[in-house]
Amino acid sequence: MKIGFDAKRLYNNFTGLGNHSRTTIDILTANFPENEYYLYTPKVKQNDVTLPYLQLKGCHTVQPHGLLRGSAWRTFGMASDVKHDGIELFHGLSNEMPVGLFHSGIPTVVTIHDVAFRTFTDMYHWHDRQIYDIKWRYACNHADRIIAISEGTKKDVIKFYGVPEHKVDIVYQPVNPRYYTPIERSHTSPYMLYVGSVNSRKNLLGIVKAMELMPKDLQIPLKVVGGGGAYKKTVREYIATHNMEHLFEWTETIDNAELQRLYTNAQLMAYPSFYEGFGLPIVEAQLCGCPVVTSNVSCLPEIGGPYAMKADPNSPEDICNQMIKLLTDDAFRQVQSEGGRQRAMQTFHPTVLAKQLMSIYNKCV
Repeated sequence: MKIGFDAKRLYNNFTGLGNHSRTTIDILTANFPENEYYLYTPKVKQNDVTLPYLQLKGCHTVQPHGLLRGSAWRTFGMASDVKHDGIELFHGLSNEMPVGLFHSGIPTVVTIHDVAFRTFTDMYHWHDRQIYDIKWRYACNHADRIIAISEGTKKDVIKFYGVPEHKVDIVYQPVNPRYYTPIERSHTSPYMLYVGSVNSRKNLLGIVKAMELMPKDLQIPLKVVGGGGAYKKTVREYIATHNMEHLFEWTETIDNAELQRLYTNAQLMAYPSFYEGFGLPIVEAQLCGCPVVTSNVSCLPEIGGPYAMKADPNSPEDICNQMIKLLTDDAFRQVQSEGGRQRAMQTFHPTVLAKQLMSIYNKCV
């Protein structure tokens, strides 16, 4: 089968949506090498991350060659190239679909990652929210199938865009392949870990306030991996005001090898977010045997499963109590570690996810 993908994020985004695009192509090419995969992108940022996809057997990178360029080609010109290439199914990997493709007779699938701009509006400018809403609505109303990356996202898609439930399938987000191969723990000083953008939705301030409530002998450092803007400044000001600066280490970006090492050696990973479409760090942490404290809202209980500690994200006291359980009971922490790892390996294994994707494609063609 010739399968086309909107690959703009794959070649130009190096965080969430880009990672999802790359791991999706990884699991499909590994498990279904007999197909031809066409990656449509208005431009390519060539680096060590993207170069393998330009050379990957069975993959064809397609860029604009006419008058339309950039986002105009992606929105209004890509459909013509997809038809010209004889694509048998097209998958919009990141919430959007090219205009005009739905009248071509080519079956279409779109992945919706979240609708955070509808549920957590203070993080988005009004103008951006309107644009996102138009794009998401167009894709949901016209695609033959919608893939949601969690049950929580499926419910949001049905709620906000009125699509019938039978049109929406759930396929969890693939994880970088390195996390499925455990590495040895190192002898390091104890620490906790936070991974993710430092914004109000992800609730780092809730973790800080939970740590403030801990007994002094349990206040081990928190390594924060992720960039941020105004909210990060607010968090750091709170930390400074409360004389807690010695408990925090800050890193904006690291590669997956270093991140795997941090997960593997951490006492726990704290992720008490208010809302997520999926919550990838939870799965990464569990695959590394790192116990997780997350939220009891949104899709977080679904993704973390029975071996993740769940707290009210509005309650620093509850977050604190869940963290203390893991920090003070070695036997319990070991159960959470092993149980979380085994469930994550089964639920989020790349072969399982690839077969689910291909089953949806086959429904359409």
